[in-house]
Amino acid sequence: MSPKELSYIDDALGHESFLKTQCQEAARNLQDPELSAFSRQIEEKHKQLFDNFYHLT
Repeated sequence: MSPKELSYIDDALGHESFLKTQCQEAARNLQDPELSAFSRQIEEKHKQLFDNFYHLT
C-alpha cells in the first residue's frame, strides 16, 4: 500500500472514531429512549466502519 493510500485510511480512521464518539455522547444525553437507541445503532455502524478501515492496513 502506498504512503498516500495509508494517509487516506488514517484520515478515515480519524473521522470514524470522531463520529463514533459523537454518537456515544448523543446517546448519553438524549432523553428520548428511542432516539438514544437509534444513536447507539449509528455508533455501532461507525465502529464497524472503523474496524473495516483498520483491517485494511
